[in-house]
Amino acid sequence: MSKIIATAAIRGAHSLVARAEAALNEAINLKGKDHPVAYPNTAYYLPIMLLFLGQKVERLGDLEESLREAKKLLGAIPSQNLWLPYLGDTLDSGVAALLAEEIIESLKYVTGPDPAEHIWLGFTGDNILRMQGIKLVDGRMPGFAAIAGCAPNKEEAVKLVRGLQERNILVFMAGNSGGVSIAEQLHEAGIEMNWDTFLVPYGKEITSAVHALNFAARSAMTFGGIEPGNYKAARKILDYNKERVYAFVMALGTDPEVDGGQLISDEKYATAAGAINFGFPVIADSAIPEIKPTGICTYEHVISGIAMDEIINRAIELRGLTIKVEKIPIPVPFGAGFEGERVRKEDMYVQFGGKYTDGFELLRMKPIDEVEDGKIEVIGPEIDDMTEGEAYPLAIMVEVAGREFQEDFESVLERRIHEYISCANGIFHMGQRAIIWVRISKEAHSKGFKIKDFGEILIAKIHDDFSKIVDRVQVKLYTESKHTAELIQVARDVYRQRDDKIGGMTDEDVDEFYSCTLCQSYAPNHVCIVTPQRLGLCGAYTWLDCKASYRIDKHGPNEPVAKGLCLDPVKGQWQNINNYVELKSSGYLKVFNAYSLMEDPMTSCGCFECIVTMVPEVNGVMVVDRDHLGMTPIGVKFSTLASQVGGGAQTPGFIGIGKLYLSSPKFISADGGQKRIVWMPKHLKEEIADRLEARLRDMGEPDLMAKIATEEDAEDIETLMTYLAENEHPALTMESLF
Repeated sequence: MSKIIATAAIRGAHSLVARAEAALNEAINLKGKDHPVAYPNTAYYLPIMLLFLGQKVERLGDLEESLREAKKLLGAIPSQNLWLPYLGDTLDSGVAALLAEEIIESLKYVTGPDPAEHIWLGFTGDNILRMQGIKLVDGRMPGFAAIAGCAPNKEEAVKLVRGLQERNILVFMAGNSGGVSIAEQLHEAGIEMNWDTFLVPYGKEITSAVHALNFAARSAMTFGGIEPGNYKAARKILDYNKERVYAFVMALGTDPEVDGGQLISDEKYATAAGAINFGFPVIADSAIPEIKPTGICTYEHVISGIAMDEIINRAIELRGLTIKVEKIPIPVPFGAGFEGERVRKEDMYVQFGGKYTDGFELLRMKPIDEVEDGKIEVIGPEIDDMTEGEAYPLAIMVEVAGREFQEDFESVLERRIHEYISCANGIFHMGQRAIIWVRISKEAHSKGFKIKDFGEILIAKIHDDFSKIVDRVQVKLYTESKHTAELIQVARDVYRQRDDKIGGMTDEDVDEFYSCTLCQSYAPNHVCIVTPQRLGLCGAYTWLDCKASYRIDKHGPNEPVAKGLCLDPVKGQWQNINNYVELKSSGYLKVFNAYSLMEDPMTSCGCFECIVTMVPEVNGVMVVDRDHLGMTPIGVKFSTLASQVGGGAQTPGFIGIGKLYLSSPKFISADGGQKRIVWMPKHLKEEIADRLEARLRDMGEPDLMAKIATEEDAEDIETLMTYLAENEHPALTMESLF
């Protein structure tokens, strides 16, 4: 390792540890050693301490031990190194730097200033980590870039992040160069920054970069199921990140206040050394010393002097990412990084649907001679004939033909319309079916985006993703009410027929279920079994989705599994399913019950929409979704529960599920079904009300919905018991769940 980098990193670690010690002493003097310290919405305490020390920090006094361990690392002997001896002292100093940065950043939640002010987001909660997990495991988000510093100017900053977004790379931003951060440059340029746009500004100080690394640490704990606590576990977590979390650091700009001929500060070198422990290499635009030998990172550890026009491609090569840049024939950038982008009213050129006009989308199968591949028709005014700021109707009619296409696949492809259109920069798309809301921004219009380009997107993406079952695609776009008013009724009839068909399918109607091993890239022991009456726990894959996926790619993550001999029809256990999950979990999972919470339930990877957990005191179960950030009646939050369920663990009494499973006749049917539900968050109850109420009527329990408590009715066990007793909830008199 370059002696310059080594010396600077060690100096930087000493500086950060000294800063952490001063901040901790101040906090203890102000609040006392017993004052709690924690990041919001996480079950992983302070994740960096948990990773490297196995320490569960809860009070300010606990941080004194963290600080002592950080100081030891500054003078560690080779036998204590986490990595190879020739990098040992510097890398251990990098760990000390991260421990110090975690202290500094966590204390902001005790003494201030608020880390989530202005454009800054501060710490990432477990709910967001798990929500983004599905993008990591299904490949939509191949990795992340941690940018420290700033670009030469705001135009270069925009160009850089747009290039990363087009490649679907998540962008974390921290620190500054010469007092300017890249997040501030983007803000000045009017770029939207949040988790939806893949642009995450953590903070202006370099210490906030630790949030990118505690995100990576929790990825291993959450999706990899690695339990922290000792040296071996720490090494496993770091190896997991090297092998599975494709991240890199971009060190941009220089620090003019640095003396001694350096280009960046000691603290940045120390933070970079901390990142290298995870296998994350560093790429810089300035001519800092390089570290060419491999060992910790897959390839070189540090490369420098890279021109801004080349830095993305060089970073991708350095980390070994596999990137697919999608070239769609439209005048705006396209990629998953734009999928959650909002278009505010003041930035809108025109809009469609929502509460203003009719708006819907429908995909139908047609005979091959009725589809002209690549044909796009706009029936009604094009965008140049529209008035800025106005709302217009929009019907998106997609017709496909293919020798291998089946009618059951229509809804699968139709659901992708939202994702495809949302990936265009400057285009906002919300909702599906007959409740879509679409906006085109002024910027997109100024670049030449047309209504016709919706068709260009859909044709290109459907051919790209579904080439094995789709031979031809044509798109008709209607923008006049005289057409949409009539066509929307046709669409609603089709939606109704589809719902009746899938809604009427039962697990007994089919001879095979489908597997989903998509999440095994992050949770190697997890195997999802998807049935007609139990969708995937992420909520994204139904039995029909998996069927279509298998037809598209027979070597993909979904494949049919014949049920075979039924061993237990009540619990939902079949011999072939057991054999399959044992094989695919490398022997970890021996037995699987599809309909039981309490006995050999299905495992979870961490991407679940909801958690169902037993509540022994009331003989029932509680449901909590990732959007509920508050406390639950059993005294823990979603994030704490999630730490017990994820990572491929089979945990009786706890399961991760998709929301639609709550209204399924097979919902924990072996344990009493929906009559066991005693509590769920109000917003979730409202969201699933229509389907759940219909299910309860079918069960002969039409009044049960009102008996299910929410946080407005009960926030602790005692209140919940009282509420359920007053409302005569059936769980109280059912056979014991335990």
